Parts: sequence; C-alpha cells; structure tokens
Amino acid sequence: MCRSIKILRRPEPAVSDDEIEAAALQFVRKVSGYRAPSQANSEVFEAAVAEISTSTRALLDSLVVRAQASA
Repeated sequence: MCRSIKILRRPEPAVSDDEIEAAALQFVRKVSGYRAPSQANSEVFEAAVAEISTSTRALLDSLVVRAQASA
C-alpha cells in the first residue's frame, strides 16, 4: 500500500510513540488522499491519526515477538 510506512514490530529497540504516530499519519494521508486536510476536515483527520496510533500501540504491545536465532 504505502512503501514509506516502516515495519514497527521488532524485539529491540522498542518502537517509540513518535514512530507510531508517523506511521498512522502516513496511513491516514494515503487512505484520505490528503497530504494536509482542509480546515473543515482537520478535526476528523487528526482524530483518525490518534485512533490509529492508539490501536497500533495496543497491537504492538500485545504481539508475541520471537527472538531471531543467532547464526
């Protein structure tokens, strides 16, 4: 979908809230088709970013990430 969204699931270092918000913003931009929403859409745009950020944090905190075997 959007190649600039990074994979955030990793064992270390822990993903930051800023990284999650940046990914959420990229997703909302892609889905909405707006790089920057109009004043009329600003509130719902920002609410979507916040909601996706919250859901992403919950997902990442709940995933079981297996450590990679050392070669």
